[in-house]
Amino acid sequence: ASTLAAPIYVADAGGTLVYFNEAAERIGGRSFAEAGKISIRQWAQLLRPRRVDGAPLQHEEMPGGIALSERRPTHARLRITGLDGVERELATTAFPLFGPDGAFHGIMVIFWEQE
Repeated sequence: ASTLAAPIYVADAGGTLVYFNEAAERIGGRSFAEAGKISIRQWAQLLRPRRVDGAPLQHEEMPGGIALSERRPTHARLRITGLDGVERELATTAFPLFGPDGAFHGIMVIFWEQE
């Protein structure tokens, strides 16, 4: 994921953000090292997620929250405000990560900034 141009977040099965790449750092406005140990729920709250029409989004309504709680892939368009103060519209896809034994290991979220 570190070599991909697309922004990617990875969270473990407990919902702790365990990695995001440099492209995601630019969107969120903070490096992974600066973010420290944080839950994906807390990280999402910092970015003030909203629907495209501006209505607030709860964690459970976001693709990452759905993939984590329901263990299914999902996609949505939404708006965030990065920690750098820049508002962005994103197309976001999240999917659960399962091991070869079928055990749930967490989620991956990939997104594209819409222009």
